[in-house]
Amino acid sequence: MTFAAPLEAKSIRFRARSFVAFTLTPEAPLDVWLEGLDHWIGNSPGYFAGRPVVLDLNTLKPDVAAIESLVGVLGHRGIRIYAIELDGHTALEPNLPPVLVGAKEATTDGLLPREARAEGFDKAEGRAPEAGPDKDKVGKVDASKAGVSEPQVEASGTLMIKAPIRSGQAIVHPHGDVIVLGSVASGSEIIAAGSIHVYGTLRGRASAGALGNKSARIFCRKNEAELLAVDGWYVTAEEMEGVSRGKPVQAFLDGDALRVSTLS
Repeated sequence: MTFAAPLEAKSIRFRARSFVAFTLTPEAPLDVWLEGLDHWIGNSPGYFAGRPVVLDLNTLKPDVAAIESLVGVLGHRGIRIYAIELDGHTALEPNLPPVLVGAKEATTDGLLPREARAEGFDKAEGRAPEAGPDKDKVGKVDASKAGVSEPQVEASGTLMIKAPIRSGQAIVHPHGDVIVLGSVASGSEIIAAGSIHVYGTLRGRASAGALGNKSARIFCRKNEAELLAVDGWYVTAEEMEGVSRGKPVQAFLDGDALRVSTLS
């Protein structure tokens, strides 16, 4: 008679990770809202690639069939919905994303790790180069290998980048301002919790006040930007054509509108 040795019990390790998710809040009439979304995507292709997106339906309040249709419509636009916010619902159909509970508005205090990350995305395929299955490492590359040079985070929380930012690269800094001493190429992106200062030509996309800072601003010596945004309000290249293109500008919120004014 033989006896099998008891299997050694293996512990299961649970670890928490935090991600900043982008929230889409559809409004009626839905066709007009989708038209505006298409305009954004047209100016920023691949913007949502690899990013968690939450669908806030508390304004629209659609029924289950309409939710399923909307999730499909967004999927065809390359936007994958990770979760849904809808008060009064604890669960939806199994084929739909889960209902999110306990969400909080993003702020600059303690939401993300205290580090500056240089992220490079493959624009054509909408994915991060050499990305593994670990989601918190997706898009994270060594700054010196990315050609951004080693970013320097000052004591004030300001991230200073001394080299140009190449096409396809993205700089994400959730704890203050970003200063770029060089130029920012077309197809690149800067996202900052604070203000953005570009001492060369800004040809890519710049999003300041990304975590709700309405007083953030964008400054650049020469404006050739594809998109400028402050706290979610944005203007595109075509909207700036003939007004502030090729000039030194600042972009800032004036009430519920984003103003782009030239600097003398």
